[in-house]
Amino acid sequence: MHADPLVIAGRSYQSRLLVGTGKYKDFAQTREAIDASGAEIITVAIRRTNIGQEPGQPSLLDVLPPAKFTILPNTAGCYTADDAVRTLRLGRELLDGHALCKLEVLGDPQTLFPNMPETLKAAATLVKDGFEVMVYCSDDPIQARMLEDIGCVAIMPLASLIGSGMGILNPWNLKLIIEQSKVPVIVDAGVGTASDAAIAMELGCDGVLMNTAIAAAQDPVLMAGAMRKAVEAGRDALRAGRMPKKTYAATPSSPTGGMIGAK
Repeated sequence: MHADPLVIAGRSYQSRLLVGTGKYKDFAQTREAIDASGAEIITVAIRRTNIGQEPGQPSLLDVLPPAKFTILPNTAGCYTADDAVRTLRLGRELLDGHALCKLEVLGDPQTLFPNMPETLKAAATLVKDGFEVMVYCSDDPIQARMLEDIGCVAIMPLASLIGSGMGILNPWNLKLIIEQSKVPVIVDAGVGTASDAAIAMELGCDGVLMNTAIAAAQDPVLMAGAMRKAVEAGRDALRAGRMPKKTYAATPSSPTGGMIGAK
């Protein structure tokens, strides 16, 4: 097997599947599913999950120790740039100066679509403050380029609405973002099943981040394993190079030259 690491902010990861920690029935199931996924980067909603801000309460870090996983604090539930910046500064303090983070600034509670003006504002502040920002954004290639120009270390366009499970609704925009970006492009939001993850990787995405697709499955641990295989298969298919499509033409799978009985 050829080495094919995902490199974010100068660090290498073997897994291209990033997973969240919400919506599981308990911490034990969370750990079991994450182990099955093979993920190394684990995103945590600072506003919803205890990683030390509530002393005396069970902490996710007891189950997912930072010595084994890269903890990616995120700003889920933030609707302004100021709230997002404040939340990530808290996360950095709780994680002993950890700079890598996931920024998301939401537009409304119904769609959870990103508020791009506030996202751009927060990204600029965080980068200036020394954060390594992975950023959830719309699938607009112009906005994606602006975020990269600010200094974000990964661009994370949505495939479809958070938690919708609708899969990739606009592969053309994703391709535009992939083709122009010099930093990793990671699909974030909307993946519903393994085929969605494979398609994202075949399009050329560097990775896929998901939570609900695993946690809300009837068997989260089994789905986590399926997602791991799908991401790996999609990446291998991209690297292998698919056969060309041939409209209204067929080519036999077996050679025709020298057929038995041929004249």
